[in-house]
Amino acid sequence: MSGKPESVGNEVLYEVKDHVALITLNRPDKRNAVNGAVASALGWICGETERDDDVRVCILTSSLESTFCAGADLAEISKGNARALSTKEGGFAGLVKYPRTKPWIAAVRGNALAGGCELPLSCDMIVAADNSRFGLPEVKRGIFAGGGGVFRLPRALPRNIALEIVATGDPLPAERLYQLGLINHMVPSDQVLGEAHALAAQISVNAPLAVRKSLEVARQAYDGTEEDLWKASNEAAAIVFSSEDAQEGPRAFLEKRAPVWKGR
Repeated sequence: MSGKPESVGNEVLYEVKDHVALITLNRPDKRNAVNGAVASALGWICGETERDDDVRVCILTSSLESTFCAGADLAEISKGNARALSTKEGGFAGLVKYPRTKPWIAAVRGNALAGGCELPLSCDMIVAADNSRFGLPEVKRGIFAGGGGVFRLPRALPRNIALEIVATGDPLPAERLYQLGLINHMVPSDQVLGEAHALAAQISVNAPLAVRKSLEVARQAYDGTEEDLWKASNEAAAIVFSSEDAQEGPRAFLEKRAPVWKGR
């Protein structure tokens, strides 16, 4: 596809196998801090995963064991390049606002702080190492977590806990966040990617259209009124039930075979 940034395959690695897109942050000398190259790469990858019918699930991970992502590259900001750290469609890192329909899993090892915490918060599920930490330390530096963290944390955690994280700027360990439900699966660091792939495999065997439309409604649960959600649910159901996959699923079940999904 034309328009592919040079940073894809360098600052951000990208590969697709068995219906799973693996996206790896790869600036180890900068602790995977987000610069313009990373934002451009992730923005392009978001679009590519949406266009590619072979992709059913995305995993976002890091090439480092000690740090998932250090957030915004402050050196770039100090040079006056702050705008390059966002894209028009995706916002910060080309990711946090991107209108993605497919499930994204964050596979986190090490520290996920500041903007590096906002990346997994923008995903649908989190698999984390038992020694990882998550936090929004922006207030300690007199700045603001503008990548969605200040409102996504209160949606994902009990209100008082989220407000403490936002106001103190202090991180919480993975074990505590696992207990509170922010993290789906917590495992030793060397098992994080394997666990994320196992979760992706559980999702990718399902009908891709049904998964996308179900997530579309589920993601609106905190946003709309019950009336709005019923409308969205009915519209999604009409699309799914009229699809070829809706005929294939019951047929495969009755014939005692694995379904062959077409995603339509």
